[in-house]
Amino acid sequence: MSAAWIIVLCLGICLMLLPEPAGSEGPVPIAITCFTRGLDIRKEKADVLCPGGCPPEEFSVFGNIVYASVSSICGAAIHRGVISISGGPVRIYSLPGRENYSSVDANGIQSQMLSRWSASFTVTKGKSGAQEATGQAVSTARPSTGKRLKKTPEKKTGNKDCKADIAFLIDGSFNIGQRRFNLQKNFVGKVALMLGIGTEGPHVGLVQASEHPKIEFYLKNFTSAKDVLFAIKEVGFRGGNSNTGKALKHTAQKFFTADNGVRKGIPKVVVVFIDGWPSDDIEEAGIVAREFGVNVFIVSVAKPIPEELGMVQDVAFVDKAVCRNNGFFSYHMPNWFGTTKYVKPLVQKLCTHEQMMCSKTCYNSVNIAFLIDGSSSVGDSNFRLMLEFVSNIAKTFEISDIGAKIAAVQFTYDQRTEFSFTDYNTKENILAVIRNIRYMSGGTATGDAISFTVRNVFGPVRDSPNKNFLVIVTDGQSYDDVRGPAAAAHDAGITIFSVGVAWAPLDDLKDMASKPKESHAFFTREFTGLEPIVSDIIRGICRDFLESQQ
Repeated sequence: MSAAWIIVLCLGICLMLLPEPAGSEGPVPIAITCFTRGLDIRKEKADVLCPGGCPPEEFSVFGNIVYASVSSICGAAIHRGVISISGGPVRIYSLPGRENYSSVDANGIQSQMLSRWSASFTVTKGKSGAQEATGQAVSTARPSTGKRLKKTPEKKTGNKDCKADIAFLIDGSFNIGQRRFNLQKNFVGKVALMLGIGTEGPHVGLVQASEHPKIEFYLKNFTSAKDVLFAIKEVGFRGGNSNTGKALKHTAQKFFTADNGVRKGIPKVVVVFIDGWPSDDIEEAGIVAREFGVNVFIVSVAKPIPEELGMVQDVAFVDKAVCRNNGFFSYHMPNWFGTTKYVKPLVQKLCTHEQMMCSKTCYNSVNIAFLIDGSSSVGDSNFRLMLEFVSNIAKTFEISDIGAKIAAVQFTYDQRTEFSFTDYNTKENILAVIRNIRYMSGGTATGDAISFTVRNVFGPVRDSPNKNFLVIVTDGQSYDDVRGPAAAAHDAGITIFSVGVAWAPLDDLKDMASKPKESHAFFTREFTGLEPIVSDIIRGICRDFLESQQ
């Protein structure tokens, strides 16, 4: 903290301690609302009256003792211990801006961190005037005699059709320069405004890429467009190399956490602005982002001209960083001038949730192994129907190197791994291999087959972030115990669906299936009856996946 700042702060505190003249009741406080901010009071010193009954969980407070001016005055006063939730008079003192407002939990309010703001304030206990705090919030302006008090404006819910948690990763390198940096901020502000930010709509945060990445504000910091625009305006230019890859990796790993405001079931999106080209490797960062379920958009501005291509580490950096190289996740603007026409098309992309293929869902975040009975009682033609059943389930999922994984084991008395989770990472290859599985024929040892699959198929992916499922298809009674191996599989975190055909005993199916048994064990008299069970298995996998995310 600079010496000048210490002097200013000390002066502010000394002013707070000065006594009122004898016999003076002090000025009548200005009635404000629960959400009136420090920046709304344009005085060096002011007495205000906070209403009672303000909801503590809805306060936006940044700092401790010294608060960023975007903070709620009443929230700061409760946080500081100046008033209680019942409200009361507060004296506010304006102070200069600063860096690094701290996060402190005090008096039932968790204040938030903020890297920088242009103005601050502090609070102390105010002098009571003619008015008294009531349970109803009142207007920020002092009401005239005879006029009804205004109701507290409700916090805007935002655009409910565009629920997304979005990080804007802006270019703060010397490559863009101060002037274009400001134009970039202006464009980001327009995008944020059109998104419809609100408590039930999109939430946004901002990260600056330069020599070292810096998170300027998180998703949880602001839930109104007005506050976001203020925050964007306050972001300062950092300079340095455009280490976009480093910043993208940092954003994927550190920004999108529950503590920082990420909501369950909401798509995670990062919009990366690149002026020219990145100074480092962005491909690896793109892979990390996809592994964390983050949808990466690249907005490239002023692509390198032919004479500059020799300086570019990888000319295909856009295609390698985006969520999918299908044209949807890449966006180009020729320069930073006249960018208004590009705002709406970008917003439409960010609000198209069905295209967010990198979000973690039951279709792209599961490992599914099929344990297929190849015993003599099945027969070749029925075995083909079993393979068709397996294919119809597998093709529903988004199979890729970072998505859903499929494996298959055929068993009789022996076991044969047809393919493991790491053998193929495209749907086309998986379906082709399933079609070409050769029928073994032999006895039925389902218990041994379960143990074999847990050990040899699920064992190598035990650290995978995907949820594990085992689908067992059998037509008869096992010659060995199934209860022990199935229990071991359950203990290993593997959810089992058992599907029985013809002579498969219902007791065995229930012993193998996960709980609740009635939704994980299925039976059909004929092999042609497998087809209707496909949708039951898919719905069951998605249901179990969603429950595991709660």
